[in-house]
Amino acid sequence: MTTPAPAVPARPHLSSARKARNALMGALIVLATLVVVAPLILIFAYLLREGFSAMFGLNDGMADLNFFTRTPAPEGETGGGLLNAITGTLTMLGLASVIGVLVGVAGGIFLAEYPRHPLMPTIRMLSDVLAGIPAIVMGLVAYGLVVLTTGKFSGAAGALALGFLMIPIVVRTTEEVLKLVPGTVREAGLALGLPKWLVTLRVVLPAAAGGIVTGVMLALARVAGEAAPLLFTAFGNNLVNLDPSKAMSALPLEIYKGATSAYDENQRMAKAGALLLILMIFATSLLARRFSRRQ
Repeated sequence: MTTPAPAVPARPHLSSARKARNALMGALIVLATLVVVAPLILIFAYLLREGFSAMFGLNDGMADLNFFTRTPAPEGETGGGLLNAITGTLTMLGLASVIGVLVGVAGGIFLAEYPRHPLMPTIRMLSDVLAGIPAIVMGLVAYGLVVLTTGKFSGAAGALALGFLMIPIVVRTTEEVLKLVPGTVREAGLALGLPKWLVTLRVVLPAAAGGIVTGVMLALARVAGEAAPLLFTAFGNNLVNLDPSKAMSALPLEIYKGATSAYDENQRMAKAGALLLILMIFATSLLARRFSRRQ
């Protein structure tokens, strides 16, 4: 004798009022999403329309790569590019990464692996305070530490300010990622007789490498567009300079100068620089998501 199949419970009937409330809430959620996303889409569309032609010289009737291969033209004249700003941005971000990664990863390891250490509350408080300090204040700190000491503006001073901005982001990301590593992984290393510092260095860090790289990339995307701390540290330079001991340009600086200029050509260059900066940040965010998924 076969056993009868269990009865499928009937789907609860929704009243008209509940359906109306459900539709209303769904519409409000869609509207809120559009309110948040629409400005970003409009800004990107505007920069794409205005900056793309300046980036590739389409307004002159013939495409070129002067934007990527030349330095800025004299004030008000057509032509030129932002090669000095592109190389300066990459140089200062590279130097800032050294500061932000070394200090940030070390701080994250300390907070995650030594939660009972007497200095842990102090380190956490300092990290939280750094995360809330405005970028221009970090620039003032770098100005006092480097510019006033050496008597000149430099790319190193700008990189120091950007590195300070990266530290709290890398610290928080590293701490959270290390907490996701199972405790059994640490116990296995300790059971083999390895000291705690070696277990952290050889076992725990490799297991969390993908998440740490993601945090570093997000920190780079965060500081790449900062202009305020560079105004009185790197200062700007119309020539290509790879020496961090001298004044150095950057994309945010050139965008600020061009946007406040009275000449249309400089404003076009500023729009092209803003578009390039957004594309760089977008690419960095995509790489961060890729590493995050791999992790």
